[in-house]
Parts: sequence; C-alpha cells; structure tokens
Amino acid sequence: MITLTYRIETPGSIEALAAKIASDQSTGTFVALPGETEELKARVAARVLAIRPLPDAEQPSLPGSGNGPFRRADVDIGFPFDAIGTDLSALMTIAISGTYSIRGLSGIRVIDMKLPEQYRGAHPGPQFGVAGSRKLTGVEGRPIIGTIVKPALGLRPHETAAMVGELIEAGVDFIKDDEKLMSPAYSPLAERVKAIMPLILDHEQKTGKKVMYAFGISHADPDEMMRNHDLVLEAGGNCAVVNINSIGFGGMAYLRKRSGLVLHAHRNGWDILTRHPGLGMDFKVWQQFWRLLGVDQFQINGIGSKYWEPDDSFVRSFEAVTTPLFSPDDCALPVACSGQWGGQAPETYERTGRTVDLLYLCGGGIVSHPDGPGAGVRAVLQAWQAAVEGIALDDFARDHAELARSIEKFSDGKAA
Repeated sequence: MITLTYRIETPGSIEALAAKIASDQSTGTFVALPGETEELKARVAARVLAIRPLPDAEQPSLPGSGNGPFRRADVDIGFPFDAIGTDLSALMTIAISGTYSIRGLSGIRVIDMKLPEQYRGAHPGPQFGVAGSRKLTGVEGRPIIGTIVKPALGLRPHETAAMVGELIEAGVDFIKDDEKLMSPAYSPLAERVKAIMPLILDHEQKTGKKVMYAFGISHADPDEMMRNHDLVLEAGGNCAVVNINSIGFGGMAYLRKRSGLVLHAHRNGWDILTRHPGLGMDFKVWQQFWRLLGVDQFQINGIGSKYWEPDDSFVRSFEAVTTPLFSPDDCALPVACSGQWGGQAPETYERTGRTVDLLYLCGGGIVSHPDGPGAGVRAVLQAWQAAVEGIALDDFARDHAELARSIEKFSDGKAA
C-alpha cells in the first residue's frame, strides 16, 4: 500500500472530504458505470486510514472558500499498490495532483508519503550520492567546500576560467555553474568546458586533487541534454548541474540511465509548490521522486538563507534527503546554499546533528571576499574548523586573517 498524508482544510466535514478524496482518486465517478460492483472497486479503491484533527483556521488558504470556521486535520489515505504500481508519473497523477481540484477544499497540502517495499530497486536512485561525491573530491572529515562562479552575470569563458584558476589554487573542492547558465551566446557550454577543464586536469596532475566542477547541462530536449552530458564527460568532467523541475521526470530518467556524471540537482520552481503553508506539498514528499530518479546532490538552501525559507525548513529538508528510503545508498548529498559564508558554519553544524556530510556552497560568501576568492575559500575552511572544534568564530578569527576579514565583510548578512 502507498500511504499519502494530506493536511486538509475545509468549511465542511473533514470526514466527508477525506472519503471523497479517497473515492475520487481511485474508483469514484459522478455516475455508476456499467459492470461496476463493490467487489470490483474494492480491489483498487483507496481508503481513509486515519484522521488527526488540528486547530481550526480563521482564514481560508484559498480565498473565496466560504465562511469559517475552517476545519483542519492530517489525513492518511492508503492507495492499493496494484492501482498505481511503481510508475512515478502515475503516483504523482493519482495520489497527489488530482486532489487539488476537488470541491469543498479551502486548503490542501501533501505532507508525507510512505512507499512500499515494491519501490526498492524499481528506480535507479543515486549513482554516486554521499560516498561517491566524497571519493571524487577526495574530501573526508569535513564538509565539501564549494562555490558558484556567476557567469550568468555575463562573464565569458576565459573570464570564468581565470576565476576558476584562482579558486582551484586556493583549495576549493567544488565549483558550479549558476543554474541560470546553460549555453548562452556569450558563454557556450562547449567553450566553458574547453576553457575550464584543462585547469582542473592540470591541477590534478600536479597535486592529485581533482576539483569537481558542475557544468550546467539542462535542456528541454533530452537528446540535446545528453550531448551536453557527453561533452563534459569526454573532457574529463565528473559533475553536472541539472534544473530538475525544468527537465521533468522523463528528462531526469533519461539522463540518469545514461549518465556517467554526478548529478547536482537545483530545485528551481519548488517554491511554487510549497511556499503557502496550507497548499502544495512539503519538500519531504517532493524530494522522494527525484532521489528515486537518481539525484546525487540536492540543493536545500541553508541557515540564514537569502530567500524566504526559514531555518527550520532547511533543517527539515536536510533530514529528508539524508533519511534512507530503503537503504543508506539512496540518500542524496545535502547542499547548503543561498547566501552562505563562514558565519553560518557553527549553527549549520549544530542543527544538522554535528555532521560534516554535506556540501557547503558559498557564492558571494567566497568570490566576494574583500581579499579575493582565494581568501574566501580559506575563510570558509577556517570557519568550519572552528565550528567542529567548538571555538567561537571571533576567537578563531584572531589568528586567522581571512576569517577575520570575512566577518567584517559579511556579518551584516549580505553574502548573497
């Protein structure tokens, strides 16, 4: 059985609406059909498993939903496996998306999903995940430290490569294209790869350390996306940025089955699904689809994010991507990002369970360091050393100039 938990809000009866969801999303129709029997429907009918009442809402989540009080409850509904199978498009269609069109709702949000054992091995899952990302970057015992080069601002390939060279020399572990950068006229993907990969391979030959660079390969045409993938792989690259909502389930499945790269997921568009607390779906549910499809690294914002998302939401997202669906190998590497610099390292360390199994991704928090990107890398490494050793950042900064300058620059929270 596949179990979905819906947070239902209605001016009417919770019980009646829960029963309607179960009926409409499985065997229910507005008029009886020829050959329809109760025995036949019972084989594939969804059913209400539990209702847990919540406090009423004073205002409806959907305007114009009638007069209150607006009753709320968390409702578990079970869908027979035979009615859906392991097809993720069927799961999204039957168990999730159709519920939003049902009359009588003033709000509905999908807050949990539990998949049965039949899903184990039905989809490829991460190819590299946490262990593979660590192995390829050569990083153990601390977070993987990464940054974002912003060629989306208009940097040409040779200008991007100049900054990449400085970051590599400073000891960065990971660099990625901005998600808005795919293959524009001023910075074609082929030219970026040609400018950047020789620097990475030369550094690897000299030091044994291969910096992971995630090139943006997203494309609406799966064949074109695979050509982008092959371009990176053949040049010696090992990672790609994939804008998962833009390429969709089919694009992701097509890519993962053929991929030799670490797939770094940017969750652009997720906010549309989740920003209203009474509508949409929780990240806890949504991320399961993408992990089953094969995401290796998952961006989840961070502490003190520059965007709308509160810190508690980041912590829940971290817990979601690091909780096994069926085995530890199906976990994605969490990527803390969005306005990060060394200043959030202590709280990130504490609130993620004092773990260092994450990619700590700083854009402006590294490249906008007052003494240059190289100093920005060293400052973040110093901040994480202080966090793990339990030393206050201000105290640690007394003997670490890069961290001290970083605190001066970014302590007002403007590291975006």
